[in-house]
Amino acid sequence: MGNKEQTFHKIIEIAYGMFAENGFEKTSLAMIATEVGISKPAIYYYFQSKDQLIAFIFDELYKEIQHDVAVDYKELSFANFKEELLKLGYKSIEAQDKDPYFNKIFNQYLLLAARDENYKRQLVELETSFLTSFVAILRYGVQLGVLEDTPHIEAKAQMLALVYDNIGNFMLTGNQLNYRAIWKEAVNSVIQGGKDDNKK
Repeated sequence: MGNKEQTFHKIIEIAYGMFAENGFEKTSLAMIATEVGISKPAIYYYFQSKDQLIAFIFDELYKEIQHDVAVDYKELSFANFKEELLKLGYKSIEAQDKDPYFNKIFNQYLLLAARDENYKRQLVELETSFLTSFVAILRYGVQLGVLEDTPHIEAKAQMLALVYDNIGNFMLTGNQLNYRAIWKEAVNSVIQGGKDDNKK
């Protein structure tokens, strides 16, 4: 990795943390440049404005969230469906536990969306995609015979999506809850009659 590429990644890393802790308005490019160890004019080589940097980080988060709820349907079966659904939530809990900035910076984008139609539109699209992913997963569970095809299947998927999302919000506050157990109960409530494995 060349020096320019290293500097680029360092700018993203530093900006990510500073935006999360201080907010967009209270964080300037000059502050970021100082932390990175470059001059303010030098940062313009990588990003023409703070808005461009904010947009770049948002795009990366957008792709990360979509990837987190992506499922390889070819790997799902009647036997492992519940286990894979549990892993989906556990993976998110572990990732957010390692990255305390994620929910903080995402909240900054929610605030930004309140006054910026472009971010509002993208967040609505992301939310819709997020919910649709869970609906698709449960509908595939119906095809596998794991779940019954009931009129409530979409509501069950939306409930899972809300639990998945709100676990992150509670982690942000520092509440020491058993998030793995909460996710497991949510999955068990959807998959009626699922075998309760206390080792999970």
